[in-house]
Amino acid sequence: MGKIKVVSELPSGIKVLQPAIFGDERGYFFEVWNRADHTALGIECDFIQDNESKSSYGVLRGLHYQLPPFAQAKLVRVHSGKILDVTVDIRRNSPTFGKVFTVEISSENRYQVFIPRGFAHGFSVLSDEAIVCYKCDNIYSPANERGIAFDDPELGIDWRIAPDKAVLSEKDRRNPRWQDAEFFE
Repeated sequence: MGKIKVVSELPSGIKVLQPAIFGDERGYFFEVWNRADHTALGIECDFIQDNESKSSYGVLRGLHYQLPPFAQAKLVRVHSGKILDVTVDIRRNSPTFGKVFTVEISSENRYQVFIPRGFAHGFSVLSDEAIVCYKCDNIYSPANERGIAFDDPELGIDWRIAPDKAVLSEKDRRNPRWQDAEFFE
């Protein structure tokens, strides 16, 4: 059996992965990233940064992205807890432009979500607390950072949190609507 398998793949290039977990009476072990194994699955990235965030129930982060030349591909996983991971295709010339993809990832299912460049990304915390880890293939550039309103009616995203329970940053509260967002050409 391989060390990682594709659980689902979208025409957009987003892939949900599940690593093989090797466990015994001591605990478990799995490879988060293995260049050869991931490349064999069509994921060719030179990840240069690892990020981690800790959030409590109801926290909603997103939708975030960076414009070229600082666009980022990401490999997202949950170290502890459970989230609803959300991506939106913002590549204007893509057949899946404007499509929303959601997947629940948790420390139990150990799913990883590979998100190519050209997607807005966010997540909502569904457990009491969640620690989310993600690799990026480009540096953070505040000047190129953009966002889209989490509650945009045109996208119609069900974050699985009651709107009055959602906890957002001030920056995320000010993100523009879909119709006013900047997209990839």
